[in-house]
Amino acid sequence: MLLKELLHAIPVIDYRGSLETEVSSLCLDSRKAVQGSAFVAVRGHQTDGHLFVAKAIELGASVVVLEELPEEIKEDVVYVVVGDSSYTLGVMASTFYGNPSSKLKLVGVTGTNGKTTVATLLFNLFSKLGFHVGLLSTVQNQIAERVIAATHTTPDPISLNSLLKEMVEDGCDYCFMEVSSHAIVQQRIAGLKFAGGIFTNITHDHLDFHGTFANYIKAKKKFFDDLDRYAFALTNIDDKNGSVMLQNTFAHKKTYGLHQMADFKAKILESHFDGMLLQVDGQEVWVKLVGDFNAYNLLAVYGAAILLEQETVKVLMALSEITGAEGRFETLKSATGVVAIVDYAHTPDAVENVLETIGSLRKTGQQIFTVLGCGGDRDKTKRPEMAEVASRLSDKVVLTSDNPRTEDPGTIIKEMEVGVPADKKKNVFSITDRREAIRAAFHLAQPGDVILVAGKGHEKYQDINGVKNHFDDKEELIKIFNEHN
Repeated sequence: MLLKELLHAIPVIDYRGSLETEVSSLCLDSRKAVQGSAFVAVRGHQTDGHLFVAKAIELGASVVVLEELPEEIKEDVVYVVVGDSSYTLGVMASTFYGNPSSKLKLVGVTGTNGKTTVATLLFNLFSKLGFHVGLLSTVQNQIAERVIAATHTTPDPISLNSLLKEMVEDGCDYCFMEVSSHAIVQQRIAGLKFAGGIFTNITHDHLDFHGTFANYIKAKKKFFDDLDRYAFALTNIDDKNGSVMLQNTFAHKKTYGLHQMADFKAKILESHFDGMLLQVDGQEVWVKLVGDFNAYNLLAVYGAAILLEQETVKVLMALSEITGAEGRFETLKSATGVVAIVDYAHTPDAVENVLETIGSLRKTGQQIFTVLGCGGDRDKTKRPEMAEVASRLSDKVVLTSDNPRTEDPGTIIKEMEVGVPADKKKNVFSITDRREAIRAAFHLAQPGDVILVAGKGHEKYQDINGVKNHFDDKEELIKIFNEHN
């Protein structure tokens, strides 16, 4: 594709060379540059792409898009100066791959908790309704039956548009994707056309990246601000910031909730460990998910399906048959009668939601044991908060490692221990080795007790000093259960 075609929607400040130059590929990573590539130098959170312009040219890049010209200008290279290279990359990627988001119905899901579950439920629902569907999520990317490993909640613009193009070529009618706050701020979704946006909730998370909670809210809101008048904006009106998301959007504004007046309403009639009976817009439906938080997730899915012009009865029937995302309130039961729940909860609010749900379902005499860690190189302020929530809502807690990354696991655990109230300390144990922590919780539990293993959910690894070692909470539990048949 000619460079001038790629730049047709970009406000170019300056350029050197010919805009008639043919571009063979786009790259964000200078190491992936090949002959004829256009390298886009993006200023990232950890590094600046402008530092790698020379490397990209050395590997064959014939075009460089940047915010500031380098001191040395090579005659055989085209330099394009723009105001925001992150935004430019998104728009260029969309154009390069033929604007695939405009050739299917793309729905984005954003919020602190529930993104993966809502996107996955929508994928499962529309697949069951007979559509060819795509999924972009934290757990995995999927094109109909074909599963593609996911490395980020929201991929970079080049990978994202390449996947969307594959979906279009494969005949997908819809794509449901998670939209992270990082991706919004970093303009990874620039240039995409959304048929709708869904807001789940917003609680304490990612302050290591955003700095303040106000910035975090602002990032989520930007997604809705950028929707056009042909899209829908569906928000959780029970969340105190739910209405904020709709303040400046041009999209059709719709709401869902369990408590306040809303366009889509639901009520939990019965709740058990294997599912719950919901009343959705006056009609009863049994679903295989549990908890208030999943009632919200299901209601968001129902509302989006109706806004995408699906029939109410068919939607409710399909919702009664589908299951949620892997590692989200996934329940296992041992031969001895111990119930184990694996959940991705890794924020104070998510841990509280899961534990309150378990507490509402347990019978008299059943104890709750929680195995909990916090990730390294991430928001430290939530560590004591998570430990406080776990110790308040559990009978016993085992603090352990999550993904320590480059931090000392012992230090992370000590920072968590600060949040444990004095009267709860006797019921809180610290075991650095996650495998041993899970094993300890099982040995403490009696038949009928419930073990929550929180924080990692679907993840199949533990990140220690840059090395991803195989580790699967569910797999560890099954091993322990088999040893005690």
